Amino acid sequence: MEFLEKYGYTPNAEEIEAAIREVKDMVPGHLDRQTLMNCFSMMDLTTLKSNDTPSSVKAFVGKVSQLAGQWPDYPLPASVCVYPNFASLVRETRCSEDLHVTTVASCFPSTQSFLEVKALECALAVKGGADEVDIVLSLANFLDGNYAQAKAEIEAMRKAIDAEAALQGRKVVLKVILETGLLRCPEKIAAASLLAMEAGADFIKTSTGKVETNATPEAAIVMCQAIRAYWQKTGRKVGFKAAGGISTASDAVLYYLIVKTILGQEWLTKDLFRLGVSRLGNSLMSEIEKKEVKFF
Repeated sequence: MEFLEKYGYTPNAEEIEAAIREVKDMVPGHLDRQTLMNCFSMMDLTTLKSNDTPSSVKAFVGKVSQLAGQWPDYPLPASVCVYPNFASLVRETRCSEDLHVTTVASCFPSTQSFLEVKALECALAVKGGADEVDIVLSLANFLDGNYAQAKAEIEAMRKAIDAEAALQGRKVVLKVILETGLLRCPEKIAAASLLAMEAGADFIKTSTGKVETNATPEAAIVMCQAIRAYWQKTGRKVGFKAAGGISTASDAVLYYLIVKTILGQEWLTKDLFRLGVSRLGNSLMSEIEKKEVKFF
């Protein structure tokens, strides 16, 4: 594929398997308080249910706001992630600007709609107060080999986001979801990663959490290796977000260590690493406190 040749990166199955074994062996020794707290601070706490309501989203944000009072030694999560129509509600009710407003967009999760609709949804999300927008790669184009159009769609949504953000005098983070469980093979995951970064993604993200196979260590390793290849070629650092099925402290630490071993310590900040989660918060707190915690 053209993107692999351009950036001099081709996934190697044996290297990926060896890397997974190495990282999995490291997990038990890294379930320490500081690492778990770091993972906690990198969470995009997510509610993306069909029955989300203004009341339920407000209560969800309110729970995060109670954290400082009830657990003062805990950091805030990186963001709260919701559907775009709830952006303004989260912005109005959050406890701190450090708790970002993340919304999905681009007709999430299938992205099967007109580009004009997807771009408008992105702009409206930013208008409503989104600090970060998570869009989905156009699989309809990518899987058909129409890479130019798949890239053009990301560029159009990037442009719509930037234009609305400029009116407000701010910048908005763009994350591109690859839906790696539907790409399946490492070469396609790598090509999609490089395409998205070239199109302007600030982060590349594994999954929507709405398909059968979501985040996997294999996909994470390929994506992080692609990020490294892109950085070495361009000098631009792109973030990595693992999402979908990450529910235990061990899961979180696994992805944390993948990022650390491939990209290095400098990527282990919320500006370059995120965990998209709906259940992980309680698991991390329980592991940190060495007892069952049901806070979220």
